[in-house]
Amino acid sequence: MLEAEQYGEAKRMLQFLLQCRGEDQRHYEEWGNLLAWLEMAFPESGSQGDEEEDDPDEDDLRQSALTPSNQDESYVQQVLYIMKNHPMLDQQLLALERAAHLRSPEVDTAIREWLEQESLHPVVQFKALQCLRRRGDSGPLRLERLGETAELEIDRVPLELDDYPEPVRRILERVESVTETMDPTLPHFARELWKECLQYLYGSSAYTRMLSEEEAVVDSYAAALHQTLLLAVYGSADEDEIRHTYGITDELRFRYEQASRSMRQITDLQEGYGEH
Repeated sequence: MLEAEQYGEAKRMLQFLLQCRGEDQRHYEEWGNLLAWLEMAFPESGSQGDEEEDDPDEDDLRQSALTPSNQDESYVQQVLYIMKNHPMLDQQLLALERAAHLRSPEVDTAIREWLEQESLHPVVQFKALQCLRRRGDSGPLRLERLGETAELEIDRVPLELDDYPEPVRRILERVESVTETMDPTLPHFARELWKECLQYLYGSSAYTRMLSEEEAVVDSYAAALHQTLLLAVYGSADEDEIRHTYGITDELRFRYEQASRSMRQITDLQEGYGEH
């Protein structure tokens, strides 16, 4: 429902679930936290007992919630507090989406200091960088990314897949062209997986390596992405066949192993943050 932006329906479902009994206490806490967020983020959406035909249009609700007319200090601090402190990753990301539309000049500084001083989930970091760019911020920002110190330019942070440098896009195109003959659904999954990987890798040394114009680098990362894709979708992958498909010779083995380690690092991080 949240992905479909059906916020009124989501509220009613959460209110119903909170009245049920017999579930794990952790579930009630998560439902309560999510409902509290929705009540703050979308106060105009339908609440329990509303008539269906009285529900405002969801697009109108979203626009109204993202750019409310009343952005007093209390409201700004609420959004920033949820962004920094909410225990659920999804709620931090929702708060960042709202923060992009806050008119308060202190928001840029608050997000910058948060990024520079706190150890954050790499996806939260990336979304915060995107938030700063959407707000019109610019200039360098120094932060820790995947255990490395990275200095990034805010106005160069990609907002869409097409914003990435050509070598990054070519890696995906290579995998799409190979997988479309195997399974027509794989190119879609490859695109979504690559977008997720880039959120983790952006600004790291692994990301810097993939910016090379060399075809060997494109092939190495494409092979690593292909293997990760098959493991995610099917649970298994024939590594020898993948290396043969992408022309990973003995000379390219080291680069391929580097790319594969980067992909495994993402998987390990996802498992490590599984309870976040």
